[in-house]
Amino acid sequence: MTITEFLQKQSLPYDQKIIHAEKRAYEFRDWAEANGKNLCCSIGGLDSITLYYFLKKLKIDFTPVTVSVLEDVSIQEIHRQIPDMVFLKPYKSKTQVLKEHGFPVISKEKARKIELLQTPDSPKQTFIHAIMTGQMGEQGGFKKSDKIKLPEKWLKLFGGPYNHHRPDMQCKTAPFKVSSECCKWMKEKPAQDWQKQNNMVPYLGLMASEGGQREKGLMKNGCNYIGKSTIRSCPFAIFTRQDLLQLALDLNAPVPKIYGTIEQNENGILYTTRAQRTGCSMCGFGIHMEKRPHRFDRLREDNEKEWRFWMYDMGWGEVLTYIGVEWESEAKTGC
Repeated sequence: MTITEFLQKQSLPYDQKIIHAEKRAYEFRDWAEANGKNLCCSIGGLDSITLYYFLKKLKIDFTPVTVSVLEDVSIQEIHRQIPDMVFLKPYKSKTQVLKEHGFPVISKEKARKIELLQTPDSPKQTFIHAIMTGQMGEQGGFKKSDKIKLPEKWLKLFGGPYNHHRPDMQCKTAPFKVSSECCKWMKEKPAQDWQKQNNMVPYLGLMASEGGQREKGLMKNGCNYIGKSTIRSCPFAIFTRQDLLQLALDLNAPVPKIYGTIEQNENGILYTTRAQRTGCSMCGFGIHMEKRPHRFDRLREDNEKEWRFWMYDMGWGEVLTYIGVEWESEAKTGC
């Protein structure tokens, strides 16, 4: 599937997207059977919970698996209700990741760049120069790339160690480390190792409409991807948030408390009354784009003891203040 074809499929009506998802799910099952592979479904929040019920409706035989301890308690409650669920443990705890690697902020892609900027005497000076200026150098044909360059807002906060690349700008050095490694140690590697040990290939509830790295990967590789080191199926790849919420309603999928309920506004748009997306309780990717009440506000409402631990004991409050996110004053949260 080309990117143009992918974009065309994203504009299909809901009913046709469901048919497309069914075909992709069956195709992946048939490939797995033909190649002696077992199937699993990686389950986290509402998207993948909905995928679980979708695959069950199709009568596809698979093993549900989760690193449930990373999720909100209301999501964990749903996981415990799923028969034969396999519960995996993270390789490192949340506190270990923060102490050993750093804080997950901005986005995974930008965090990787900030990691480089926080590495003294890094040998990757050409790439660091591109991050600071957008200038690609000889290997990049001396072109300029705004995609590689870190936005000025973040350069001013994190570019201090390599200020000589941008003498026109006053850059700060953050008093904390930034990392993109959290998912690797807590979720991705435990799941990948378990899949390899059990000859499993996964169904994933990813959608390109979520943006970021997921959008790039799904548009490039399509719904089903059979590569040398990566094999996976994402039947919902072309879905929008509206498609996912409508399917959750159609399947009567359980909605964890952290999302609230699925409602429809006066324009017919479906939405969840609390969180729109969820993840690990200490994840900060995308927090700077959320309006209050944001994810940490909802954590405070649901579990103030845990909120205080992350904000004060582990230093998340200092991090949020540094990147310009309000957190200490109470925000009115929804029901």
